[in-house]
Amino acid sequence: MTSTTTGPDLTLMPAARVPGRTWTVRLTGHPDHTVSVTCSTAACRMPPRSKDAAGMRRFAAEHARAHGRIAGVRPNAACGCGSAGCALHESRVECAGTSLLVLVHNPAVGQVWTLAEVCQTCARNIPHITILATAKSAVPAPTASSPERPAQRAAVVPGGFSSPEASPEPAARRPRPRPQRQRRSRG
Repeated sequence: MTSTTTGPDLTLMPAARVPGRTWTVRLTGHPDHTVSVTCSTAACRMPPRSKDAAGMRRFAAEHARAHGRIAGVRPNAACGCGSAGCALHESRVECAGTSLLVLVHNPAVGQVWTLAEVCQTCARNIPHITILATAKSAVPAPTASSPERPAQRAAVVPGGFSSPEASPEPAARRPRPRPQRQRRSRG
């Protein structure tokens, strides 16, 4: 991947990247007290209007998750949020990291579910998300340790944490006994 492409206000990305996908599922109320569900994918079949708002809300949430299960995340996907000018969050960031498939749903509003392929940097800045999938790295992970740096073995530290810097003590130390305090008599 030697060539790179740029777009307006976008960071450099490899030419082999594909645009990040975004789906939006929306629950819409109507004057006759019915609700309908719409999906940004025209091929999706939606149920007819209904007065069962809770049932339609459950359908909309499950429909968005179904898109996530079927589509999965692609390791070569560019950040869909970044290409849309970071519309899913307030602060502007430089896109970086692994591609993630996230579901964005603000429970206070409760009417819109957005499923998007985003980068790790944007995902950290998007409120109300659930990470549905993480892309596998397109670059194979090294199998052997580097010759300059030998493999480190993690030592178990009391409390259940492990740390490569910590080294186990050669012999277990016994705690020093506390000096006995004399009890006062109540008189």
